[in-house]
Amino acid sequence: MSDRVYRLILGTLLLVSLYFESSALMYVLIGMLFFEGITGLRVPLLVCKLTGGTLAACNQAPSQRPTRFNFEAERSWRLMMGFMLFVTYVLLYDKLWFVPWFLGFAIFGAGASGVCPGLHCFKWAGCR
Repeated sequence: MSDRVYRLILGTLLLVSLYFESSALMYVLIGMLFFEGITGLRVPLLVCKLTGGTLAACNQAPSQRPTRFNFEAERSWRLMMGFMLFVTYVLLYDKLWFVPWFLGFAIFGAGASGVCPGLHCFKWAGCR
């Protein structure tokens, strides 16, 4: 599983949980994003390793660009999405109800197109 497919599935699950007002699914997704961001154990990497793929086959080969921080952009993205969903869904949903919907559509679009502006911003900022 690539990160692109993961974003497509994550965006779909976010939109489904918002549409059906399933708080339990939303809490699981937020917890999963925080867990992946903190530990570095990502679902696409685990699926790739379970299927017997190499790092190059899993599209996880280290880049040759110089970086400012020794922190992965994917982990930063997951922590930021988990934090934004936590704040806007758990704490301020009555006032900022549109932000989780926007994030769901943005993540779904990033998975469908393969271009994630948030991830590119983290890479531009110096994450590896």
